[in-house]
Amino acid sequence: MRRYLPALLALPIAAAAAQTPPPAYNPRLQAIGTAPQASRIEADIRKLVSFGTRHTLSDTKSDTRGIGAARRWIFDEFQRISKDCGGCLEVRYSSDIVSGEKRIPEPTEVVSVIAIQRGTSDPNRYAIMSGDIDSRVSDVMNATSDSPGANDNASGIAGTLEAARVLTKYRFPGSIVYAALSGEEQGLFGGKILAAEAKKDGWRIEAVLNNDMIGNSCGIDGICDNRTARVFSEGTRAVETAEEANARRFTGGELDSPSRNLGRYIAKMGEYVPNLEVMQVYRLDRFGRGGHHRPFNEAGFPAVRVMETHEHYDRQHQDLRTETDAHGRRRVYGDTIDGVDFAFAARLTALNAVALAALASAPPPPAQVKIEGAVGPDTTLRWQRPTGRQASNLAGYKVYWRLTTDPQWTHSAYVGDVDSHTLENVVIDNWFFGVAAVAKDGSESPVVFPGAAGSFGGY
Repeated sequence: MRRYLPALLALPIAAAAAQTPPPAYNPRLQAIGTAPQASRIEADIRKLVSFGTRHTLSDTKSDTRGIGAARRWIFDEFQRISKDCGGCLEVRYSSDIVSGEKRIPEPTEVVSVIAIQRGTSDPNRYAIMSGDIDSRVSDVMNATSDSPGANDNASGIAGTLEAARVLTKYRFPGSIVYAALSGEEQGLFGGKILAAEAKKDGWRIEAVLNNDMIGNSCGIDGICDNRTARVFSEGTRAVETAEEANARRFTGGELDSPSRNLGRYIAKMGEYVPNLEVMQVYRLDRFGRGGHHRPFNEAGFPAVRVMETHEHYDRQHQDLRTETDAHGRRRVYGDTIDGVDFAFAARLTALNAVALAALASAPPPPAQVKIEGAVGPDTTLRWQRPTGRQASNLAGYKVYWRLTTDPQWTHSAYVGDVDSHTLENVVIDNWFFGVAAVAKDGSESPVVFPGAAGSFGGY
């Protein structure tokens, strides 16, 4: 097998040797990676299950049953978390009236619960963790039958609440949003409403981590695996124009959308979570399925789905029942709490928490990243540097590159607080390239691929 690296790496590393990078190890992330508690997640899931059904069209008046009681409890729980951190969360509802839809035929207020932990120096830059409040049984329009939704998706809500408990003990330059979204099973409406609000209000959303089923470790395939998480990400941006698609055809970027590089980032942050591996799935979602990251993708924001690796379909979207199959075997259906692995849910919550902390700790991703080097031996990258308070924790930049067939970024060089860098004798045609911003404490932004294909947006 040919070895490419020694000759190519010598010059870039030598060129960057004069730059002293910030520390790579972050003890705060190490602490966050072990902080989520399975017992608290279990308690939250049991409480959510106790509401009987959380169907979007279910009772909104009762204090003990239905979607209304569930969302009020979530609101109050965020308020309790905020009280413990001295009022560090802004807790509110996000809602709109939906009607005339196949799964919401009559006017219905779809209400989500949002808690915002404001950043100290760049508060209009957001990293979002979300889960879904609502549940369902076999008939998607059945709003009255018991629908525990223990894993789908009380686990995602419990993880979001627990991440808030962990991360509100710290302060970050960027803002973190904890979102309990409603209307997912009826058409992703909670995400659509919040994404529209974010666009209207000019939020600079750097990342959306949608957690949809993070508690099942034994799948219908017969495999039990409590050490692997999946991250789904779109390949090309949903908002790509015809002109941008034509440029991408010649320069690449099919594997380097902001969502895809967010997925790589989350996988890298998984190193801070003991006994966890991250499987990246280069696909928007599972076949024939959807999730609340999609409305954010469709609004132009980087967003991914975080979830378990081995699903058990008998525990999803099913009436509660027991049947005997053709072989005389007893088969139990329903999304009940006995199917949830609370320690596994805590591990995936930790993955979210370290990723959110790192994103909010880092400077904003580089903007306007451009690349040059055709018909030459060197490759030059240029980018725009933020100013003012957005740059208050900026130490410098790191240039990344990898072979076009490699799934992860394999090589990097810290180049300091500059707005361009040339990699000598690294031919542009043979590699993919990107740039990340680095904070003084070593926290990094996601890698940004050059051009519109990889852009996380501007400042």
